[in-house]
Formats: sequence, C-alpha cells, structure tokens
Amino acid sequence: MSDLLQQEVHCTRHLEPAGSPIRMILEPKDKDLGGFTVRRLLPTPELRSVGPFIFFDHLGPVDFPPHRGIDVRPHPHIGLATITYVFEGEILHRDSLGNVQSIRPAEINWMTAGKGIAHSERTPPEVRQHAHRLHALQLWIALPEKEEQTEPFFTHYGSESLPQVTRGGSSIRVLIGEAFGETSAVRTHSPTLYVEVNLKKGETVPVPEHVEERAVYVVTGSVSEQGRDVPLHTLALFDQSAGITLTAREDSTLVFIGGTSLGKRTLWWNLVATRRELIETAKQGWKDRTFPQVPGETEYIP
Repeated sequence: MSDLLQQEVHCTRHLEPAGSPIRMILEPKDKDLGGFTVRRLLPTPELRSVGPFIFFDHLGPVDFPPHRGIDVRPHPHIGLATITYVFEGEILHRDSLGNVQSIRPAEINWMTAGKGIAHSERTPPEVRQHAHRLHALQLWIALPEKEEQTEPFFTHYGSESLPQVTRGGSSIRVLIGEAFGETSAVRTHSPTLYVEVNLKKGETVPVPEHVEERAVYVVTGSVSEQGRDVPLHTLALFDQSAGITLTAREDSTLVFIGGTSLGKRTLWWNLVATRRELIETAKQGWKDRTFPQVPGETEYIP
C-alpha cells in the first residue's frame, strides 16, 4: 500500500532480557503516503523478515470526511505477494490483469506479482460520498526463488474461506495457514501463518507452535507475556520456546504472523527479488511503459 520508495524502516527496537521467549519488540515508523499515514514495521535493519513476511503496514483507524479517501496510484510489483486485510471500511483494488475487486472486513485480497503486475488501491466512489472510517493491514510475503518469476494472479477470499474459532469470550480467525485446529482456504507459496485474535480483558491465547519464525502485532489494546508488556502498535518476535501464552491487559486485537524463512531479498520501491538484475529490468519496464498497466488508469508515478 505504497507509491513511495521502499527502504529499510528505522524502528525503535527493544531487546528483551535473557530468559524471555520474546527476542525483541519493534515500535513502528510513521510513513506519509500522500493524504494518509501508515505505521510501518517491516523491513528494518534489525529485522528484515518474519518467515516469508518482508513488509508490514498498518493503516488507521482513520476517519475521512465526505469526498475524501485513499488514492494509492497504479504502481508495479515483482517477486512478492500482497495480502490486504480490512478491519473497518472498504478498499477497491484494480490491477493490470483486469481485476476489479472491493475488499471489506473479514476478507482477504491476495495478489501474487510474480514476474510483474501493477495495481491501484482506492476508496470506492460510493463510500467516498459519505464520512467513513478505514482500518486495514497490508503485508507482503516473498515468493520462493523458483516462483518469483511466475505468472501473476489475483484471488479474493470471502469470510467463509477464513475459519473462525471461539474460545471463551475470544474469537480467532485463521487468515492463512493452520492454527487452533483450523485451516484457511487461502492458497500460499510456502508455509505461512497469519491469524487474527480478538481477546477480552484478562483472557489468554497461546502463541502458535511448530512455526519456524513467528511474531505478534498488537492492533488495538495491549497484552503481556508473564508480566512483560507488549504495547499497542508493537511487533514482538518470539524464539522457539514452547508454551508461550499472551494475556490481554485490556480488550485487544492481535495478529500472529510467521512461517518458513525464504532467505535474503532485495527490496527497491515496490519491487522484490533475489537478484538485482530482475529489479533493474522491472525498473526499466516501468520507466518506458512496457510494464503491464492497469486498464482505465492513466496516472503515472515516475
């Protein structure tokens, strides 16, 4: 969700004491995307990725007056998949394959860029007519090296594809992968975990196990692990300890992310690759307008 240069974000890092299953806690860096601001957690010099996740943006909640909204202009991607998830509001996706798809709460837009795709993300015209709120996450995952030049594709997943579990007064939605006895229908390129958890104050949730790398982000509220606080809008990276449990210090919404690491990637602007020459080719294609374009969209980002 950006038309700006994607470089490492210099977040504030807190190293946890020896014996804690939390390796570090990252605070976000605010990034202005032209009319709205996101909290960016990944990538950073301290933490390049969590499993296949190489980019993490948290938008909102932000209240727009009538006739205002987001307009992320057409921009290119290679070598990654974008995952957009909305808590409140609506975003209209358009891409160079001709897909036009709104995403609403409890749904996922999954876009595999592969060898090249362009897309825009905007507030739908009918939503823009009235005051509205938007609250969303957009994450990127790297593609396995053998698939980074695959044909691009886009898939929309409705809420029925994302199983929900109730535990006491808490709800858990398995967005991607397997957790808490449920399996998401979302197709992945490598082992990936993405789970939304809504906890009532005082309730607990175990951190998913049997995951190579894993972290939790606090969307709203705050939680603790054996008295160690994980505050609002921070990302806590876990080690491989078993039996980690988080307790809600207030009503809270969390997301767990993780999976199998895919190794080092180069990120430049909205382009991701294992080899610099792939990025240079995509840059030239975007510059000379031979890169796939979004039908009906004429705006151009140099």
